[in-house]
Amino acid sequence: MYESVKVAAISYRPVKWDRAVNADRMEELFVEAARGKPRMILITEGALEGYVVMEVVEGRASAEDLLEVAEPIDGPYIRRFQKLARTLKTCLAFGFAERIGDEAFNCALFLDQDGEIRGRYHKVQLAEGTHSSWNFNRIGQKLRAFDTPIGRAGFVICNDRWNPDIVRALVLDGARIILIPSYGSKTKEQNQAVLARARENGVPIVEANVGMNLIISKGEICAYQWGNDQITHGVVDIPVSPGAEAARQAEQDYLAAQTPEMERRYQSTLERVGRPVSA
Repeated sequence: MYESVKVAAISYRPVKWDRAVNADRMEELFVEAARGKPRMILITEGALEGYVVMEVVEGRASAEDLLEVAEPIDGPYIRRFQKLARTLKTCLAFGFAERIGDEAFNCALFLDQDGEIRGRYHKVQLAEGTHSSWNFNRIGQKLRAFDTPIGRAGFVICNDRWNPDIVRALVLDGARIILIPSYGSKTKEQNQAVLARARENGVPIVEANVGMNLIISKGEICAYQWGNDQITHGVVDIPVSPGAEAARQAEQDYLAAQTPEMERRYQSTLERVGRPVSA
């Protein structure tokens, strides 16, 4: 009732404000990760511009500075990675500041192996909050899963992962795998939170954080790696979508195992109570 899929996460630490340098390094890392033949590669939050929102919030830069470095969805850097996905013949996912008119959003993007945009998500839970005057830090208003070649997926970005309702909404919308581009906490508590999101919803999670990668399948950590610019491969078991056909198949799988399992337990019970075990 699962499809096993090889994935990769990249713990890239971007250079703040430098799209050109970051794009070059992202491409190098994507190319290197693709040598392992994953079907999807995820890199961190704000990978393209360096996650610079706090520079504006704390007064070290202006809103205009952030808008200048934010990338439109049809911009040259997005087109560059669409072309790269086609060249590598694998799905690519990454975070960046998206410019829409005179506003910027913390965005995550999913490109399929043909370079087509399959998923686009704006962060909905900002650690720093937001204000109506902050055109440089608009907050997302939708929680929607999207169809991909590896199954229906959902993004959560960094701080979103602490809120179980966000992931639950995506799973209820059909997400069979959750992707987390992050630029934040690498504590034991954050690992436990991500593990809880996977176990609560019965779906695998791939997280690419600055300084750490975490891949979870069937409620257990199957790959973990510390450090920047690390490429972590793992195989996740993506559950099929619920429905009558899947339920009946799961039922038959269980019933096929039921008789030998009950016989094993029966023999164990006889041994425990001291009765003769049948030949």
